[in-house]
Amino acid sequence: MEPEKKNMTNREIILGRIREALKSPEAVHEVPVDPPSSFKQWLPPVGDSLEEQMDLFRSNVEDLRADFKLCASLDEAIRCLQAMAVEYDWKKIGLHRGVLTETVARGLDLVKVMTDEGYVLADLESCDAALTGCDALIAQTGSVLVSSTTSGGRALSVLPPHHIVLARENQLVPNLTVALERAQEKYGDQYPSFLSLITGPSRTGDIERILVLGAHGPKRLTILLVR
Repeated sequence: MEPEKKNMTNREIILGRIREALKSPEAVHEVPVDPPSSFKQWLPPVGDSLEEQMDLFRSNVEDLRADFKLCASLDEAIRCLQAMAVEYDWKKIGLHRGVLTETVARGLDLVKVMTDEGYVLADLESCDAALTGCDALIAQTGSVLVSSTTSGGRALSVLPPHHIVLARENQLVPNLTVALERAQEKYGDQYPSFLSLITGPSRTGDIERILVLGAHGPKRLTILLVR
């Protein structure tokens, strides 16, 4: 190591390298919103019809070890959640205000923790499941786009061990580009405090390349698409 760098912290060294890199004219460039055609060959093809996109989304979700259920109505979604509550022995569920979340939650005989107007952290941590909305479902990757607005804050989709996402059919989009365009149209210059992509349940393979679910968040993810 050079003499003048001996007493520098790792942070100072990294920031110094970034400053040097930014001096190059090639370091600053615009990032295209739509991936160039040369990149698209590496992305999974997406059909034009809703049914094709739904089939692709379902396939990707299953590959990610999450669950996807198509519900013909809100009543069917309620019955589906009631069955899960019995199967997994839920006692308490976290949720936020919304047409889908509140309508479905009324059919659940569970203790409910609402996150809209403040909550006790221990109450949310002790929930067996979380029920949220979303901004979009992305067929190409099986991802769910959420924001602080549509997922009831930052913690609701992270702390409980089972995350249930409710979505309508018109929220299914072919790819990330369309999902972000929808977000831009919806929020304009009033973006929520965060946007996040959820692609399957929380996982890690850091230790001996063994896949472990639920290491940093929900161990189980269920997506209910209500027609």
